[in-house]
Amino acid sequence: MLRCFHGQPLYFKNKMEYEAIIGLEIHIELNSATKMFCDCSNRPGDSPNQNICPICLWMPGVFAKISQEVLEKATITCLALNCEIQHKSAFDQKVYYYPDLPKGFQLSQFHFPLARNGWVNITDEHGSSKRLRIRGIHMEEDVAKLVHETEGRKKISLVDFNRAGTPLVEVVTQPDIRNPYDAMEFVNVLRTLIPYVGTAECSMEYGTMRVDANISLRPVGTQKMNVKVEVKNMNSIRSIGDAIAYEINRQKQCYEEGKEIILHTRLWDPEREITVPMRGKFAGPCIPDPSVSIIEISDEWIKKMKNRLPEMPAEKQARFIKQYKLTEEQVLSVTSQQETAQYFESLVKEGISPITAVHWLITQLLPAVKKRSENLKETTVTPERLAKLLFMVEKENVNANSAKEVLALLFESEKDPADIVAQQGFEQISNTGELETLIDKILSDNPQAVKDFHSGKTQAVGFLTGQVIRLTQGKANPKTVRKLLEEKIK
Repeated sequence: MLRCFHGQPLYFKNKMEYEAIIGLEIHIELNSATKMFCDCSNRPGDSPNQNICPICLWMPGVFAKISQEVLEKATITCLALNCEIQHKSAFDQKVYYYPDLPKGFQLSQFHFPLARNGWVNITDEHGSSKRLRIRGIHMEEDVAKLVHETEGRKKISLVDFNRAGTPLVEVVTQPDIRNPYDAMEFVNVLRTLIPYVGTAECSMEYGTMRVDANISLRPVGTQKMNVKVEVKNMNSIRSIGDAIAYEINRQKQCYEEGKEIILHTRLWDPEREITVPMRGKFAGPCIPDPSVSIIEISDEWIKKMKNRLPEMPAEKQARFIKQYKLTEEQVLSVTSQQETAQYFESLVKEGISPITAVHWLITQLLPAVKKRSENLKETTVTPERLAKLLFMVEKENVNANSAKEVLALLFESEKDPADIVAQQGFEQISNTGELETLIDKILSDNPQAVKDFHSGKTQAVGFLTGQVIRLTQGKANPKTVRKLLEEKIK
């Protein structure tokens, strides 16, 4: 055995050593205001069949026209993944039958996709950079949703057409991936890059990103592409890794037992942690669709879309290291999401030092925002309000522990931080006369700690400092207290 993944052995040295050939197909729901071919709202979660029209239902005589916003967001998504935009693309009828298909086919770009030849860089499990290629990205409409009613005398299935016509892009990789870790990292990179450009949320939890994996094995050292198996129903990053690892082992066992690998689709069962057969792999015809116009894109339009790309994570990370003198770890923590990076820079523009801004943003604000199920865009703790609080910490008007309590109150009130500090009595005690009286009491109550200090146990000062701070309910200035303590003990 060469290595394991979540307890699953991947490769064996027995009669033959195999390597995995893995390709991913990733459906990403664009966050456009409307659906792909009509003006119905693209709003997941609405009541069933609320956002439908004759075009959604593909009634006789309807005319489908692609949304300009959808085309722009799809193009920007492709550019973010370093793809070559094709000057001409077109929709095909992907013909197959299923109850959730209003048309009896799905509109998808099979023969002439929107983009080809992309790539992203990932960091593999050894910490090395690795480039994984993208074969192409095409647009397609989503299908309706089946709702299965299992209660009552008779089981029935209902169709919710709200999702029908929702705009998708499908990212199809080259079969460059060789292990579950790289597959997981590829998806993670997409979950960072695409929300950065603002075209999709890429949430596996809410279904706006869906990942299928095609997996096959071949003997190490050969170039043959053997029969692949598709695995669906992976709704988390961990599920992607576990499902691929399991399927590698299952196929390995089939080869060792002399069983034939058959082209088909399987589902990942997260409860039992196994893949189970779903259906045979159906390859229906893809017929050019006459109802949707061919899309022709000029170089000028592509340039215009490129200009709408924001500063991408890798560029931002390099700039933050150079401009703000942050460590690589600090930079990664504040650039993982666009809104986090924007909040950080807003704090710095308010006059907060980069190191202080990183520390409070990552260790205090973000956990508090997450706990409240909010995000940095909607929180009442704006960069301006947090900066006012941090200035008070820097000026030693309030200590760090009290500032954390003030931060919690900022979520509940729109008051100025200075007003909260004054009203709640959080001002830091730095008056030496007041502190000396308290220090004398602590020294009198703790003679053993004083003896310990004189016997060489310098940590006794820390203990005594803590006692003074406790006596003032956390309001004493720790630096001033320690200085005065050392002077008195010596």
